[in-house]
Amino acid sequence: MRFFTVLFAALIAALPAQAEVKIQEVVSPGGITAWLVEEPSIPFMALELRFRGGGSLDRTGKRGALNLMTGLLEEGAGELDSRGFARALEDLAASFGYDLGDDALSISAKFLTENRDEAVALLRSSIIDPSFSASDIERVRGQVMTGLRSDTTDPDDIAGKAFNAMAFGGHPYATSLSGTMDSVAALTRADLVVAHGDIFAKDRLYVGAVGDITPTELGVLLDQLLGELPETGGPQPKDAEVMIEGGVTVIEFETPQSVALFGHKGIGLDDPDYFPANVLNQVLGGGSFESRLMNEVREKRGLTYGVSSFLLPRDHAATYQGHVASANDRIGEAIAVIRDEWEKASDQGVTPDELRDAKTYITGAYPLRFDGNGPIARIMVGMQMIGLPIDYIATRNDKVDAVTLDDVKRVAGELLDADGLHFVVVGKPEGLTTGPLPE
Repeated sequence: MRFFTVLFAALIAALPAQAEVKIQEVVSPGGITAWLVEEPSIPFMALELRFRGGGSLDRTGKRGALNLMTGLLEEGAGELDSRGFARALEDLAASFGYDLGDDALSISAKFLTENRDEAVALLRSSIIDPSFSASDIERVRGQVMTGLRSDTTDPDDIAGKAFNAMAFGGHPYATSLSGTMDSVAALTRADLVVAHGDIFAKDRLYVGAVGDITPTELGVLLDQLLGELPETGGPQPKDAEVMIEGGVTVIEFETPQSVALFGHKGIGLDDPDYFPANVLNQVLGGGSFESRLMNEVREKRGLTYGVSSFLLPRDHAATYQGHVASANDRIGEAIAVIRDEWEKASDQGVTPDELRDAKTYITGAYPLRFDGNGPIARIMVGMQMIGLPIDYIATRNDKVDAVTLDDVKRVAGELLDADGLHFVVVGKPEGLTTGPLPE
């Protein structure tokens, strides 16, 4: 309870506006770099570690190894078994989280200043010396396989896997980082040890820290926690070509409502046109009830409860995707409306009012991301991975405000491809079959 009381206070006192986030770069005596926001008023800190590569580092024939390995990091380390590790974490009133994505393995830690040394020692053991005991491997393997079985009955997951397989060919993005029933069943302890060595290395490490710690103290902490990591890990994957072409793929699934995932090639975070693209997406289908897709597909025609579009930039490929669900006898109409709006935006761009409203929303929502020590630490790590400057938080909204109507119109014409949209439809859609987009 003490931890959660202090955590709540930290959230309430979190830096409320981007101009107040003052980031320092810290380099430990051992050469590990981190970004720090020092906040000594509350005896608490958040630490975010991120290792580039994620599930994409799985070796050939070992799909799911990184995912299974990540699930075992808090299941015992050093001399502690899984119960002992959980008990030690509880006794310290600390919180550790381990998460694997396609491009990174993230570790989020929160702990009180008074328990910092003990918490860091426990976190270090999970990173440097995980047990990977036979019983823990089988238990977590069973959990993963239960999830994989569940995925086979989830229309959204079915659609996502089919889209990725068509979009990315032989790249790791083409398959689920969780692996398959067969690949997970075949993984050995030795495979997990290899996966551990591939991801945990200094050449792919990014660190963000927020809270009650000085730069000198953070430097010492970093060397204690991460100094024993090897200098290099496994090879990073190459960039992927987005190969999906316009059309419809229907996957039969017994349900009264069809789910459609749609998209085509996107735009990377490092592209100079990313900000105009972000503004464009906010107007077209960025999740707001004021978006064009929501207005045309839901409000005017009642074809769905929700429709959205989103930019999905990854380290090695970028797509522009969207999602809609509609009754089987109406999904074809929903798809036609989406294509029409895609083409209209490509040809005409956006209106002055839409531009103003989108920029107001995007800039106004940005400070809300900084609602605690943990989110700030995660944002700083994300900035480092993208290669953004340390003052980006203070200048980001200026970049949004600088977007013009001409910028959005030009980018819309280059990015949006109504004929190149591919719709993966899972359900029993009436009047739709696999093949070219309907006229």
